Amino acid sequence: MIPPTPRTAASWRSAAGVLLTATALLLTTAPASADPAPAGGDITDRLEAVPGLRVIEEIDTEPGFRYFVLGYEQPADHGAPDGQSFEQRLTLLHRGFDRPTVLHTSGYNVRVGAFRSEPTRILDGNQISTEQRFFEPSRPDPADWDDLNIRQAAADHHRLVEALDDVYAQEWISTGASKGGMTSVYHRRFYPADVDGTVAYVAPNDVRDHEDHAYRRFFRTVGDDPRCQEDLEALQRAALERREELVDHYTGLAEQNDWTFDRTLGSADRAFEMLVLDTAWAFWQYQPHTEACGEVPSPEASTGELAAFLDEVAGFGFYTDQGTLPYTPYYFQAATQLGTPSVPTRHLRGLLRYPGLFQARSYLPDELNVPRFDRWAMPDIDRWVTHRSEQMLFVDGEYDPWGAEHFSVRGGKSDTMRFVAPGANHGADIAALTDEDRAEATAALRRWGGVDGEAATLADRVPELDDAGERRERIERGFR
Repeated sequence: MIPPTPRTAASWRSAAGVLLTATALLLTTAPASADPAPAGGDITDRLEAVPGLRVIEEIDTEPGFRYFVLGYEQPADHGAPDGQSFEQRLTLLHRGFDRPTVLHTSGYNVRVGAFRSEPTRILDGNQISTEQRFFEPSRPDPADWDDLNIRQAAADHHRLVEALDDVYAQEWISTGASKGGMTSVYHRRFYPADVDGTVAYVAPNDVRDHEDHAYRRFFRTVGDDPRCQEDLEALQRAALERREELVDHYTGLAEQNDWTFDRTLGSADRAFEMLVLDTAWAFWQYQPHTEACGEVPSPEASTGELAAFLDEVAGFGFYTDQGTLPYTPYYFQAATQLGTPSVPTRHLRGLLRYPGLFQARSYLPDELNVPRFDRWAMPDIDRWVTHRSEQMLFVDGEYDPWGAEHFSVRGGKSDTMRFVAPGANHGADIAALTDEDRAEATAALRRWGGVDGEAATLADRVPELDDAGERRERIERGFR
């Protein structure tokens, strides 16, 4: 994920005297408009002058902004730049040439539609949103899956920053949530000078894939009331004890919706077992636990009630070919470099039919040649973040299972920090932090983005962009 002219990193200033109030998240810099371009032309002209960049479409958006769908030609293998290439899809929300720029990575597909991520709102900046290589349509054809790894993806982002650095000459901030947050971290590790700061939300850090005690500890201790996890485990047992009825229900849903299982998990029965194994994880990842804990059906509930809960929390549709095949690039990376977590199964002894099912390789089509797991990739990232990273902000949720194995930082000298949002799940953000942590995080972001000297104002929100951004972030944090 990875040296043109290094960017001068924003200087670290003490947070003392720049802490903002609890409303800091809603504070942005004084409103700017999508300004006339400096002596280089209109934004469209500037974009069209970038070698390898294609303006696919400009879409009308809110006043003060311009929104583009773009394509950028990338080498399939950055080690062979004159070889095969593919077009990486991205979008641009243009605010002004005098504003900082946020490089927003989803880690998956980029969805077309203007929105502002949280750092973009705080900085009142431009936003470039990128699609991860090998997610359709940003996939080489034919695809050599050996080219899907963290170094190659980091090089994609490096070339993009290089290409647009003359268009957007102010500070750059990278950000992403979940796998997008991981992607931002890997980019920084291999190209640390590309951007002036990074905000990585709910980004897992599975350093040693075979050591999963952190996940087991999470499920033993999560929540305010241990009965909630106990109720979830009882529900899982009940579901597996009624496997025949529930698999029949699943098969009926598949017939109604033209779902299939043959390319990934293999059968409705295997898909059902995976769904049940995933239920407690999905519950803590997504559900507002304070309300949802009281809605877990008892083991004596009807089969229909169990099915409805399983569908609401995990979703029958996801564990089909139609649900999982779009995520094949993620599962390939998880099986080869990123690692995958574990879930508790002791309470399900005697009820499981498929030992070893809960792993990324279970989702991969048979035709993929999956290489041996690279056990050095994540320890290298972890060492770099812990000992060498600068100007990075990690935000995690207290009740998010993906945060059980998280990035560790050494605060102070490197201006790198981590905060945990109390009671939050996989949707944790700066807004969800305590007042003190929110102020420190916002001050750091504004400092890195070069706007800490600007007066903060209660500028009007742009609901069509900001509310869409919040919805988009929730979708992108639906990390499997």
